[in-house]
Amino acid sequence: MNNHHVLTCIDVPLLALEQLLARFGITLIMLEKGAIIEGSYWGEAEAGLVQNRVYVRPDTPIHSLLHEACHYICMDKQRRDELHTDAGGEYIEENGVCYLQIVLADYIPTMDKARMWADMDAWGYTFRLGSSQAWFEEDATDAKMWLIEHQLLDMLGYPTWKVRA
Repeated sequence: MNNHHVLTCIDVPLLALEQLLARFGITLIMLEKGAIIEGSYWGEAEAGLVQNRVYVRPDTPIHSLLHEACHYICMDKQRRDELHTDAGGEYIEENGVCYLQIVLADYIPTMDKARMWADMDAWGYTFRLGSSQAWFEEDATDAKMWLIEHQLLDMLGYPTWKVRA
């Protein structure tokens, strides 16, 4: 990771994060600094996911919070009901998750797509074209179409504020 400051939960108004996730029926659980994050796949400060709850700490990166929330949004109901830590899913769903987290970044104060791209690249997301921005703009048509097919984005690419049926 380079020296780019990745935006964390302490950098964003908690209410804004809670309200964004609530639109999808997701509850944000803010833990104390240094607490063990239940349901964290990556450990450390990375967000945790258990059913419809996303667990974070003040030092949890926003990209991690959105990534885990988007897993919840993108998976089918049976997987959501049994969800604990590992979201699973197919390759195209993972791409849909990454695409949707970039779209949702525009709905968070102090963050937008450009900041999400920079934070994703700093964390170490890898894409064929070398950056998350290049992937999003030039190589993610399949991910966008998957999100539209599952009615998670409308035809213009805006969120429908629904979870996958």
